[in-house]
Parts: sequence; C-alpha cells; structure tokens
Amino acid sequence: MAIQAELVEKRHEFKNQFPSRKVTELLNRLYFNSEVYKKKLAKTGYSPVLDITFDEFSNLPFTEKHELREGGPLSMLAVPEEDVIRIHSSSGTTGKPVVIPYTQQDVDQWAQMMKRCYELAGVTKRDRVHITPGYGLWTAGIGFQAGVEKLGAMAVPMGPGNTDKQLEMMIDLKSSVLIGTSSYGLLLAEEIHSRGIKDKIHLKTGIFGSERWGEKMRRKIEELLGIEAFDIYGLTEVYGPGIALDCKYHQGMHYWSDHLFMEIIDPITGDPLPPGELGELVITTLTKEAMPLIRYRTRDLTRIINEPCLCGCPHPRLDRILGRTDDMIKVKGVNIYPGQVDNLLKEIQGLSSEYQIFISRKEGRDKLLIKVEKEKHTSCINLEKIIEADFKNKIGITVNVEVVDCGLLPRSEKKTKRVFDERE
Repeated sequence: MAIQAELVEKRHEFKNQFPSRKVTELLNRLYFNSEVYKKKLAKTGYSPVLDITFDEFSNLPFTEKHELREGGPLSMLAVPEEDVIRIHSSSGTTGKPVVIPYTQQDVDQWAQMMKRCYELAGVTKRDRVHITPGYGLWTAGIGFQAGVEKLGAMAVPMGPGNTDKQLEMMIDLKSSVLIGTSSYGLLLAEEIHSRGIKDKIHLKTGIFGSERWGEKMRRKIEELLGIEAFDIYGLTEVYGPGIALDCKYHQGMHYWSDHLFMEIIDPITGDPLPPGELGELVITTLTKEAMPLIRYRTRDLTRIINEPCLCGCPHPRLDRILGRTDDMIKVKGVNIYPGQVDNLLKEIQGLSSEYQIFISRKEGRDKLLIKVEKEKHTSCINLEKIIEADFKNKIGITVNVEVVDCGLLPRSEKKTKRVFDERE
C-alpha cells in the first residue's frame, strides 16, 4: 500500500508540472494549420479548447515515426511552405529517411538550446570548439556550430574522418572543446595516447552524443584526454542534438522544459508512468513551428528525474539512455538491452569500455557470446568466470565470454555496432 501511495503521489506531482497553456495553444494551432493532425485529433473527438488537462492530453494518440514518412516529405507541415528556410533529414538506417522542415524561429530556438548546453558544460566565449560530426542533411554538425556561434565561441567545423588532419588542427588551433560521437571520442583519445602527443593537446571538455554510451567509456575518454566529458541528447525529428545535456554532477541530462514536454510510458501498454519509472520517452514539441509533434514516441528507454539537481539548474532531468525498445534482444526467453550489459561490465575491474554481443542458434537453442577487452597491464584473473557469473546472477542467463587484449575490438568514427544477431 505504501508503494502504491508513493506512485500516486509521484503521478500527482507529475500532473502539476504539465504545461497546460502551452500544450493547449499547440493543439489548437495544429488543429487549424495541419491537415494530418486535424484528422488525427478529430478521430478522438478533440475540438479546440481553452485549457486541456493532463488526463485529457494523455488520452490523445501518439505520433509514430512511420507517420512522418507517409504522404511525402512535407505532408505534416504546419506553416506555409514559404516560411520554411531549411530542411534536415534522419540517417534512414531504420527505413526511408524522415525529412524535417524548419522555420527561422525553429532554427533560432534550436541554436539557443545548444547555447544552453554549452553553458551548462562550462564552455565560454574564449573556447575553441572542435566539431567532428557530419554536416549536410544530418542535424549534428550544423546544430553544434549554430550553438557555438550563438555563444560567441570559435567553431572549428572539421566534420568526420581524417584523424591525422583532426589531430593536426586540434594541436595548431589549441582546440579546448571536442564534439563528436562517443565512439569517435574514444578513437581520438586512444590515438592521442598511442602517439604520445597528449602534452600538445589543449582539450578540457568533451561533449558526446548520437549513440548510447556508458559510464566506463566516459571514464576512459576522460582519463586518456584529461577532460570532463558530457552526454548530450537529441534526435532529428525533435530539432536535433541539444535538447538535453548532463551538468557537472553527471546525474542525468537536463532537458529544456520550456520548449519540450516529456513523458515516460510503458512501451507495451502505452500507459503514462510516473517520474522515476523506467520506460519509453515520449516528446511533445511545445514551441516548434514548421513541424510540431504531439506525443512522439522516440523508442528511447530512460526515466524522468524530478528531484532538484545540485547544480541549481531549474530544468528536470532525463536519466542516461539505457537503449531503444527496438534494440531489445530476446535470448532464451529473457529480454536484454545493451545498456544492461554496459551497467554490468562497468562494475568489473580490469575491463575496458568496449564489448560486442554475438547471438547465434545451434540445434534450436540460442547461444550468447560476449567479447570484452581487458585493460592494458591488468592484474585481474579469471575475468571470463567473473563476467559469466555476473550475467547469470544479475540478468538471469548463461553466456560464454571471450576476453581479448585492449584495442582488438573495432573502433569507429561514427557509431559503434555492438550487437550481432546471427540467428536466421
């Protein structure tokens, strides 16, 4: 009973934070300006109101990614086409790319959110920001650059690849902030270490995103580069990177609640979950003009942290992304997320941050092989048995483990592939 009362209290607290006025304005605007959303809302019996409640809002339908593809690239446009000044696109790794339009206000608000992220990470006008993500249709490169320029710092727009050139420019320009995927951050950190040029590098801060990464990788990058590393979150459908960032306490990512309303739902039932409960992140864009989204299912697994942060930032936090609902691996009847593997391995001494998961099927039975790297000069022994026992005790399945030397698992300039499902 006490647990149930606590959940009710948390739900009440969550409802009190519901931005009713902004949500009402958004719904009414879409009802009159978006044919797609007008039909979608009308099917539920919705009509323009003065003030929507959280319970009414939580009964509205979700927006799914496939809907953004249907009807053509600009089918969900909510402004006149002449107001669109730019488009971006998703990578298309899970299907046809989604095209996202932006008005001038959208671009300005996105740059402002990126500026907040830099400020939260302690970046100032005196910094030189080395940007390695790609430019073009992808949101990352230009998004990071817009935030640098809004802040007034110096942008070094390198883009991806060509590690030799990256290091040369990093040394010559005395770059102080590194932007990239965590995978490329690790690759650069190991390259700097192996070449013995750390004394020529002036980095003090790293901001990494675009993929889920764990605490062990953070510590490895920080140790090799002598920097503080921050986790940034975003997705193309919702502006791009910069909608959330962790602060110096690294206990969750602050998200910009004046522009975004976030919910956590049960990924199976779709029911709202209270703060602190793990589930799927759903985002409503409160102030976006060109293509606002109502209750967009991100498929990312996390939880909302409502407790005040020690840093004093008034915005609520998301926990680090555990994985995606479509990343779930089902082995021997057990559901596993890569983030669970991260959390398990980070507690074991003597391992690096890198691992791979191989799933196969032999004679009708699933087999799970985990390849992990040991740290150089580690004195730990019996690592295979330690990891196998931890998997059995904490995740509930039997696995085979292969420990290899540090550096033998592949590094990537983009996102690192960790799961290889070889079952037919």
